[in-house]
Formats: sequence, structure tokens, C-alpha cells
Amino acid sequence: MEQQILAEEEVYFLADLFKVFGDPTRIKVLYLLLKGELCVNDIAASLSMSQSSISHQLKVLKQHRLVKFRRDGKTIFYSLDDDHVVNILSQGLEHIEH
Repeated sequence: MEQQILAEEEVYFLADLFKVFGDPTRIKVLYLLLKGELCVNDIAASLSMSQSSISHQLKVLKQHRLVKFRRDGKTIFYSLDDDHVVNILSQGLEHIEH
């Protein structure tokens, strides 16, 4: 079977996506969001970090379409973008536990 080579642009975007998973704080945020949507305050309190630090990490996660948000009044709630994110996290955990 002939292997298909990814286009240069796809290689770049895939490498960039995997870099996002290279930060322990972002991994912690994603795992918290597996349980359901949370606001910045809840995430910050759970991780004993500042709201500013969490907001920065959420911005990166939003840019890579790993989390989405909804506004309820002045509060913004974050959740995982879709089942692909759940699968990536599950597969990664399964791999390291193998």
C-alpha cells in the first residue's frame, strides 16, 4: 500500500496542534472540562492558579478549537469543543498507561 504524504500545510497545523498538548496547565484545564462546562473562576480555583493565567491558557485552547464558550450574562462558560477533543485525551491517556 502506498503511503500518502501529508501536505506541508497539514504537517504544520498538526505539529502546532500537538504543541498545544505540551503544556501541563492546558492538559489540566482540558481534563477539568471533561466533566462539563466551567467558568474561569471555577477552573482557576480548582487548579489554584490566577484567573489571568487560566484566561491565557483558554485563549490558546480556543485558537486551536479545543474549547468553545458561551456567555450567560457577565459569566463566560467554557467546554470542550467536540468529541474529537475527548478522543484525543482518552487516546493519549490510554497510550501512556499501556
